[in-house]
Amino acid sequence: MWAVCELIFVTNPWQISSSLRIRFLRLFGAEIGDGVVFRPRTRVKFPWKLHVGDRSWIGEGVWFHNQDHIYIANDVVISQETFLTTGSHAHRRDMALVTRPIEIGSGAWITSRCIVLGGARVGRSAIAQPLTLVRGTIPPNAIVGGPFCSVVGNRFESDRAELDA
Repeated sequence: MWAVCELIFVTNPWQISSSLRIRFLRLFGAEIGDGVVFRPRTRVKFPWKLHVGDRSWIGEGVWFHNQDHIYIANDVVISQETFLTTGSHAHRRDMALVTRPIEIGSGAWITSRCIVLGGARVGRSAIAQPLTLVRGTIPPNAIVGGPFCSVVGNRFESDRAELDA
């Protein structure tokens, strides 16, 4: 039943109502706070494993392949075409499924076309630059980028320098 509702009310690019999208996600168990925006073409594997805080923004084409829980705090932006996946396979012959949750802290911004892997913990107000492979633990206020998720800066570094001047 979820697959049909997802296709018609969530993923459908012609369905323009964010509130209708959210209503159906909640109907199937998603925990979604107040003031959240879900843009068209969003995909959610298991809505009952999705938790989104207040005032967060989910961009067009974001895909939650959430075989485990995804926790998104308040005031988070997940930009267009980002893929969040909580599942992978063990490096054994049987290819056993291994799942780990994803946690994204308040005020974080996962920019366009990132891939967020299971087990990722993104700190408060951190930013992942476009096309970053987000994995591991990202410190608060860090700016990360690239396939190795390297810290390339501090989000509020220039603001502090201006205040000290």
